[in-house]
Amino acid sequence: MITLQEAKVGMADRVDQQVIDEFRRGSLLLDLLIFDDAVSPGTGGSTLTYGYMKLKTPSTAAFREINKEYSDDENASNEAKREKATADLKIFGGEFKIDRVIAKSSGAVDEVDFQMKEKIKGAINLFHYTVINGDANTNAKEFDGLDTLLTGSSTEYNIETAVDLSTSEKMDTNYKAFLDMMDDFVSKMQGKPHIFLMNSVMKTKMKGIARRAGYYSRSEDAFGRTVDNWDGIPMQDLEEYYDPSTKKTIPCVPIDTVEGTTDIYAVQIAKDGFHGVSLQGEKIISTCLPNFDEAGAVKKGDVEMVAAVVLKNSLKAGVFRKIKVK
Repeated sequence: MITLQEAKVGMADRVDQQVIDEFRRGSLLLDLLIFDDAVSPGTGGSTLTYGYMKLKTPSTAAFREINKEYSDDENASNEAKREKATADLKIFGGEFKIDRVIAKSSGAVDEVDFQMKEKIKGAINLFHYTVINGDANTNAKEFDGLDTLLTGSSTEYNIETAVDLSTSEKMDTNYKAFLDMMDDFVSKMQGKPHIFLMNSVMKTKMKGIARRAGYYSRSEDAFGRTVDNWDGIPMQDLEEYYDPSTKKTIPCVPIDTVEGTTDIYAVQIAKDGFHGVSLQGEKIISTCLPNFDEAGAVKKGDVEMVAAVVLKNSLKAGVFRKIKVK
């Protein structure tokens, strides 16, 4: 298991190191995420499948009396149940084209640097959107996201009645109930989550409630920027995703346009919980800069990531549904 920071250490190319830092700087989730770099392409390089055992039902324990076997108690005479699961690594990123005249006359704004950073932002936004909404059955180019992985699980919380935080008055009225619900939500997980994932509207509401309750604190990330925390757990706004098919920008964690409700996702990043997967012995992120020394007026550059996410134990992630924010 490696982080992007650890992957950067083994890179000799300074540009690759800078690109890794741009991904880390642009996403607290990517900075914290660990990757199992264990996938080896199959025959012909066409298979990018990560196989693993997923905990389906945990084992339990019980007391027993003298001269009685554990088999008399169904809570003790059971086994943890696992099931085989797979996740296919997906390739995402993009390319950009620059005319050599533009590159040479770009002045104070380095056009290559600008286009590369914008492409990295696009890749981060796509990753964030897919981490939440990805569904490989609907779109074979995607990996499964948390919405797909957690639907129907024991850590899918509050699926029926919305808690209303839509206005300041509603927050004053309902924030204590929300605090109790958050405690209940987190308690259903196996261990304390490492990060909460949400949209900007939900994050604003959570910060307001955290201040009311004394749960709010701040820390710094690896780049010295402020991180907002709920009871010591970082809150990340996954920001927005630009959908090129509809030409609209939408939150990576959606808000129901009719009910005005949204969700909070919580994950514990661990090798037996929620983590990323990548190719064995390869760069998680690869970069190619335009080469203006070659013949031709227009040159291409690109940035690409080969990865997916998996959840090996549904108790190490959860989703708090139906929070009315609008």
